[in-house]
Order: sequence, then structure tokens, then C-alpha cells
Amino acid sequence: MAERRSLVEGLKSTPAVDPVLEDRFVFGEKTKAKPPKHANASSPIAEAQEGKGQAPKRISRAPLTIRFRDTFAEALKRASLERQLQGVVPNTLQDILEEAVEP
Repeated sequence: MAERRSLVEGLKSTPAVDPVLEDRFVFGEKTKAKPPKHANASSPIAEAQEGKGQAPKRISRAPLTIRFRDTFAEALKRASLERQLQGVVPNTLQDILEEAVEP
């Protein structure tokens, strides 16, 4: 059986790792966002507003926590899932609520 050693000792004895490969392993592709490979790739904002006939724009959002009746929450979730299956926009919980509250 191999001799046991601490993790720190094991890390010290291994050869140096390329920092770029290390970042890609730890953080995935999030560290250095590359532009999309396809010129026709649309942004998530454009996809969310697709079909509304509006140009995509940045929307800042603030977190808000509320207490909602469970029957409303169940109905909202059901409506969201049914709209997703039918391909109707808006179909996310957030988009449905924003459209309902929007003046």
C-alpha cells in the first residue's frame, strides 16, 4: 500500500498546472467569455422578448420576496408549464408575473 501523505504535500510535489487550464476546470467557460461562434446566435434577452416586436434592451432586476397563496403558486406554475409545452411566450414564471404587474 502506498504511503499516505497530506493533501498539501501532494499538491506541492505535483508539477505546475497551466493557470488557463486550471481556471477552465474550476470555473468552466465563465472566466473568459468568448463571443458566440455563430453570427446568428441570439442573446437570452432577445429570446425572452421574441415575438413582442421590441428591440432587446437591458433590464435591471431587483430581488423581491413575497408570501403568495399556495393555490396561486400552483396555478402559476401549471400555467407556466402548459405555456412552455405549447410554445407560448411569455412562459416563465418571472415573465408571466412581470406582464401581469406591468401597468
